[in-house]
Amino acid sequence: MNIQKMLKQMQQMQSKMAETQADLAAQTVQASSGGGRVTVTANGSQEITAIKISKEVVDPEDVEVLEDLVLNAVQQALAKSKELAAGEMGKLTGGLGLPPGLGL
Repeated sequence: MNIQKMLKQMQQMQSKMAETQADLAAQTVQASSGGGRVTVTANGSQEITAIKISKEVVDPEDVEVLEDLVLNAVQQALAKSKELAAGEMGKLTGGLGLPPGLGL
């Protein structure tokens, strides 16, 4: 394979990767805890975009429960976001034999 052809292919992949990253930023996932009393939304770029908390879970005498519910929902949302990103990037890099977690 000649160098110019390889460079062109790399430029095309870089362009596709930028498109995929922009698409991921526009996609969202949700996770909830406490039977839906805390819901967290994240985008495909692993950014938390919203947190919704039901009034009935807010108890000034038991803040720890609310903290646990929020933490759990955030962790789930970020995990789903990472899965979404890995799936989309995997479509792009699947044929290259790149190791998982390369961070593309």
